[in-house]
Amino acid sequence: MKKIEAIFKPFKLDEVREALSEIGVSGLTVTEVKGFGRQKGHTELYRGAEYVVDFLPKVKIEVVIAENMLEPAVDAIVKAARTGKIGDGKIFVTSVDQVIRIRTGETDEAAI
Repeated sequence: MKKIEAIFKPFKLDEVREALSEIGVSGLTVTEVKGFGRQKGHTELYRGAEYVVDFLPKVKIEVVIAENMLEPAVDAIVKAARTGKIGDGKIFVTSVDQVIRIRTGETDEAAI
């Protein structure tokens, strides 16, 4: 099993969720996060004062899937989240040793 963590622009969330649903991914966790990379934030004007916004709003999704679903899931996220501009985000893939569904006690792939 693999865990995909994808961080991308907030307005792309619905497109990413729909793309994952189309390939059969049923559950995911969404977190609102802030961060910066090469984008380095930006300058805004508020009540006549200029200030720097270092951390930009992003969305992070986490999903655990079977290994045979990894490539289609990553492709779906990339296609749905890409704008072609700086700050599109990142995808991290890690291995998951064990999953347990608390309600039923199911383990591993049966618990996904």
